[in-house]
Parts: sequence; C-alpha cells; structure tokens
Amino acid sequence: MNKYLKPNVVIEPLFMRWYAWSHLISPGTAAMNVVKRHIEIMNSYIDSPQQHMEAVKDPKMLGGPFMDYVHDRSEEVKALLTETLDKQSKMVQLAFALRKLDKLLKSHPKGYALEDLYYKVPPILRGYVELVYDLNNNLSFRIYEELLYHTEFYDKNFQSIALWITNNDSRPFSLSTPKLDDPNALHLPISFDNPIIDELAKMKRVPGSPDDLASRLNLTEEQKKLFFNFFTDDIPTSYKKYTGDKVRMRYFGHACIFIETNDLNILIDPLISYYGYPTEVNHFSDYDLPDEIDYVLITHNHQDHILLETLLPLRHRIKNIVVPRSSGGALQDPKLKLMFNKIGFKNVLEIDEMETIYRSDCAITGLPFTGEHSDLDIKAKTCYHVKVEEFSLFFSADSRVMEPKIYANIHRIVGNVDVIFLGMECDGAPLTWLYGPLMLDTVSRENDQSRTLSGCDHERGMHLVDMFHPKEVYVYAMGQEPWCEFISSLKYTDESLPIVESNKLIEECCSRGLTAERLFGEKEILYNKHKN
Repeated sequence: MNKYLKPNVVIEPLFMRWYAWSHLISPGTAAMNVVKRHIEIMNSYIDSPQQHMEAVKDPKMLGGPFMDYVHDRSEEVKALLTETLDKQSKMVQLAFALRKLDKLLKSHPKGYALEDLYYKVPPILRGYVELVYDLNNNLSFRIYEELLYHTEFYDKNFQSIALWITNNDSRPFSLSTPKLDDPNALHLPISFDNPIIDELAKMKRVPGSPDDLASRLNLTEEQKKLFFNFFTDDIPTSYKKYTGDKVRMRYFGHACIFIETNDLNILIDPLISYYGYPTEVNHFSDYDLPDEIDYVLITHNHQDHILLETLLPLRHRIKNIVVPRSSGGALQDPKLKLMFNKIGFKNVLEIDEMETIYRSDCAITGLPFTGEHSDLDIKAKTCYHVKVEEFSLFFSADSRVMEPKIYANIHRIVGNVDVIFLGMECDGAPLTWLYGPLMLDTVSRENDQSRTLSGCDHERGMHLVDMFHPKEVYVYAMGQEPWCEFISSLKYTDESLPIVESNKLIEECCSRGLTAERLFGEKEILYNKHKN
C-alpha cells in the first residue's frame, strides 16, 4: 500500500556517526577533522563524561567541543573510537602525512629548486600533491583533490543516514555530538549519492511503497516496525505556485531566501525547518517549495550555508545548483563543485566573481565576498546580485566589508540595488572554532582571538547602504531561529553585540526613510519588476 513520508521525518546525513557537513566530504579536510576534532572530542569525553555533561549546561559553552548526552555514554563512545581508529586508520595516516609534509616544506632552504624534494614527500601523498612557491618564495603545496577522491581516503562506507521523527527544534550541537544508537532512529548504511534518498524525499509529496523500500534496504523485521512508523496516509498540503506578475520574496530563516516569479525561482543557502509539530515560531517548510527549483545559490562553504540535511532531500527537485569557484588544491578551500558531484548532484555550475548567469528576464551575478573566513586564503565564497528585469537584490551573506573600495568598484558595474540582505553576526567565533583541525601549525591564543568568523557591524553595514542606495535593508543570517541553533550554536540576548549593532543599523536606516528589519521566522514580500 502506498503512503507518504511524514513531514517531520529527518533524513540526517552522517559520517561515521558524526553529523555530515561539507568538510567531511573532501578527503583532506575530512582526515584533518577526524584526527583533530572527532578523535580529540571522543578521547575527552571518555576521560570525563561528567565534565561534558556540566559544560553543555552553560550557555557560554554552546558550540564548544563537548558531547551533549543526558546520561554517561562513555562505553558507546569508546566503541565508536575503536571503530574509528580501525576503519578510518588511513584517514589518520593522511592527516599525519599532511602535517609531516608541512614540516618538510618549512625545513627546505628558501628559494631553491623543488624537484628533488618530491622524493621526500610522505609516501601516501606522493603523486597527489604539487609543491609550489608564491612570488615571495613562500613554499606550499597544492592537493590534486580529484585524484584523492579516487583513493581509499574517500570511502563512501563512512557515509550513512539516520531516519527519525522530530517533534521540536532542540538538538545537540552538530559538530561535537555524534549520533549514537537511539531506539527512535533508524540508521541506514547508504552513501549520500544513493538514489534511495531521492525516492524517500519524493514520498513527502508523491505516495510510494514503504514495503518496497524496506525490501530494497534489506531491513530486519524489527527495523521494519520503526521504518513503517515514518509513513502516513495523510495527504500533504499541495504547493501553490506563484502566478502573479511580481517578484515574491520568502524568508525561510537564517540565510535562506526564496525568490519566485511566474516563470522562475531561486533558492539561496537552503536551511529549512520541518512541518508537523507545534512551534512558537511561524515558518515555511519544504512544503512551501515547488517541485522544481530552477537555481539553488550557495554563498560559501560553512555548515550553516551548505546544510546537507536540507540539500540531499531537495536534490531531486534542483535543476541547477550554483557554487563559488575555488582556486583548487588548497586544504582550506576544497572544490565545492567536486564535493557536490561526489554526493550525487550532477547539475553543478561554478560561478566566478563578477560572472553572470542569464535566464529569461533574470541575471545572477557573483560578487566578491570579503571577511568572515578568519583571513584564510579561501576563494570559494561569493555574494549574489540577482536582477529580475529592473528589480535587483543584493545577498551579501556573512560578508564583512573589510575594504569599502572593493564594493565601490562593484557598484560602478552593477549600480544601485533595491534590496540588501546583510549578515550581521559581528561577534564571530575565533579562527580555530571551525578551521582549527585544518591548521598545520600551532595558533597562538592572541592570533586565534584576533581572526574571527565575523560579519558586518553597524559601521561596515552602512558602507553597503551608503554605496548601493537600497530602498529596503534586511538583516539576516543571524542564526536566531530555534531550528538553527544545533548548527550555528548561537543564542542572543538584547545585550549581544550582533543585536546591538543590527539595532543601530536598522534605526539609522529607518531614520533615513528606508524600510529596515531584522528578519526572524518567516516573511513574504511582493515586489514590482519595474521602476515606478
């Protein structure tokens, strides 16, 4: 008998039981995170589970390297650690080889030829790296990332999904708490490129056979009991396509914006909550998206902007996914197109800075994105300028206006915009919070605290307003919604700097006669395509 997948079923991607995000796909970044995040957190928890249980009660520790379990689960963590050291031993070797290579390069006489140095590269890296100088004779290496994907360092057996029903937005912080066995969660050993994920996701709207899926998944009778509980006879609410002559903007929370006309739709940085349980915050869900999404735009490679939990179930609906182009080969800057291709997205378009994608009466342009990456050399980041006939929107994501002249130069090309979406998480985490596992050298506390993942404050945000002369300014990407907390680790008070600074910006914009608001939950606005 055909049934529908319940609207609040989570299809959670996992990597050896850890929440899967983009840095756990590319072999180099995955290896470094296994060693410097997963193994270290597991060892810490095994040593003192009580310390972890106490730490997660402190709001100041939200997002820290602490497992969030109500009871002592150290025996299970020990088992996961043993399994990790066994099955991911090659990943551990890769991480240590990368560190060894870095030390080798530091010891090489500056400016001398590199050909003989290739013979000293750690054996498991030979044939997978290029040794290079920059124009100041600083020595570094470039990874042949595509080649690494074709080795044992990329093992799809590490990937799995967990199916479970959510009845609220509360979850442990994703980067520090692995998903251990739970009687209400069904773990399926399938890789992210498996088409069964698409079939499951389609069943939220089109009924299918749970029995057929259970058979193909080789579920036991006990597993079937739980699996069948994820389905319902209830017919879901149908999506109502927008058919008007305006541009409809819908805010889905955090940095997720849906732009729709009668013949085109664009989804930016998908992070979408679920439907089917009581909530105090009104919000859109994936039921508010069409069966086909023309373009998904990705701004940058952070876990709250590339949410695989949202993207994988949407994969069958996405006609094109647009990602910023990386320089290629840098450990801290893996290729997003390559990553998406490997997990089953075959329709990936790369966009360069100031490059434009044209479609009917719409133009999508990638704009420079500065800041928010702790001053690391990362190219895979872009803001977007979207123009529908005469109407234009500027999605600045978490870009911090480090040098206003860059945006002045952009303005000379794209002109004024009608609406700016501005990220103002201006009290960002230090460098090591996200990039610590990738750092090949010790980072001092002073350096760590000075290089943060911060967006615009009031002053820097007003630079954009003064330059692009928008009629409307919306602060977004603040991670305030309850369904974002598990991935962003953010909780604000009225005294929090991002709230204080965004309030100042909103007040100043309003004093100038502009429409300004800090978005929260959901919002819908209709815009004219043509100037009055």
